[in-house]
Amino acid sequence: MTQRHKKPEILHTEVVAKSRLFQIEQVHLKFSNGVERQYERMKGGSRGAVMIVPIHEGRLLLASEYAAGTDNYELGFPKGLIDPGETAIEAANRELQEEIGFGSHKLTLLKELSLAPGYFSSKMQIFVAEELYPSRLEGDEPEPIDVIPWPLADWQLLLDNGDFSESRSVSALFLTQQYLATSKTSKK
Repeated sequence: MTQRHKKPEILHTEVVAKSRLFQIEQVHLKFSNGVERQYERMKGGSRGAVMIVPIHEGRLLLASEYAAGTDNYELGFPKGLIDPGETAIEAANRELQEEIGFGSHKLTLLKELSLAPGYFSSKMQIFVAEELYPSRLEGDEPEPIDVIPWPLADWQLLLDNGDFSESRSVSALFLTQQYLATSKTSKK
């Protein structure tokens, strides 16, 4: 990829708000053409996060979980933060066991995604989980998560479901379809 402009110089940063999960910084920038601007950005923890697309017996295993941001139960794929000292793949397998009661013998990294990079610094690694086996770990969810099996062959109908709207889950679904199509082609 060719970079057209020199990155702006950070002249000053200042924390303007802080919560248990986030820190909001005001960033004073000077661009290569001399223009100065102030931006705000949210800084999450530096641990990163994972999302997992579990496939079991020809079905996607979705989680129906309350989302405070939308005040609704959202349908999506298991996800969570990477714990200190944990690798992304270990976090993916742990989150699977905590949220849907399965572990995976085969986790494949599909892509690392940025989450709103204009103002948020966090990244999420998307995995597909195959060769699942029953295994449950206790998680930190306030209530049990409903696991919704969805026929893999009907993945496009999932896009019409109003509760399946989180952009990361939609992206993960498309990445999984690309992965599966490539896997079928390479096995021929």
